[in-house]
Amino acid sequence: MLDRPLLDLVHEAAGVHRQHHDPRRVQRCTLLSIKTGACPEDCAYCPQSARFTTDVEREDLIDVATVLGEARAAKEAGASRFCMGAAWREVKDGAEFEQVLEMVRGVAALDMEVCVTLGMLDDDHARRLKEAGLTAYNHNLDTSESFYKEIITTRTYDDRLRTLQSVQDAELSVCCGGILGMGESRDDRAAMLATLAALDPQPESVPINSLVKVPGTPLAAQPDVDPFEVVRVVAVARLLMPHARIRLAAGRRGMTDEAQALCFLAGANSVFFGERLLTTPNPELDRDLDLFSKLGLEVTAREPARA
Repeated sequence: MLDRPLLDLVHEAAGVHRQHHDPRRVQRCTLLSIKTGACPEDCAYCPQSARFTTDVEREDLIDVATVLGEARAAKEAGASRFCMGAAWREVKDGAEFEQVLEMVRGVAALDMEVCVTLGMLDDDHARRLKEAGLTAYNHNLDTSESFYKEIITTRTYDDRLRTLQSVQDAELSVCCGGILGMGESRDDRAAMLATLAALDPQPESVPINSLVKVPGTPLAAQPDVDPFEVVRVVAVARLLMPHARIRLAAGRRGMTDEAQALCFLAGANSVFFGERLLTTPNPELDRDLDLFSKLGLEVTAREPARA
């Protein structure tokens, strides 16, 4: 599917998108880093790894009041989902996890969708997050199983899949996607999409990230991914997962308005907005508002969870 003529692929994906979604509506999400840096993992793309020397400074878990203030501001700016990320290898019992549960309860009380990404977790932690009001858990596959070991050695692909199973067993929505431009082949991208589509149920949200190259990380010198490859992946993701939200995530700041427009035509219907994504830049709000206006796109409110 990824090898098909681009315009044919986009045309078909656009048709599927219009069957299942309002093509004029795009969800806006805000992502906040609630604990930054000093991660023991060696993900080659990540400036938060303690193994690399980058400009990211370590910050402890921030307080609940600050997080809820950020969530209120995001809602006022048009976000219907608030996502929180902690640079942990895995969820552990203790005061910090209890603090995260309090954050989840507080954001849920604002009538926003709540998503967290906290690393690996087990059935009990997933259940407790669900009880606190969590909507979705983000845990990206990043790439194909065969290429994964070229990017990360401190955990396995099966570790990722076990976490996703715990999320699904707790009846939480899965937010799971990948990163383009890490040196993977088109076959790797196809394999990743096939794995995502084979999840049962399929992911509710599929973030498509382009590598943001950060000095000090092993992938800092990677060539830029071709924007048309991003469009291809968005289109195939829409064809394989017609009900999912396909989210343009990291790397969107480096895309032209024209490339983003093609992605929205091909089935993307969610973006992160705000000046930062965890530790990397994101398009300015004014630029997004201008682009949405030019394309006739509207911000979607919170949608009821799918059965």
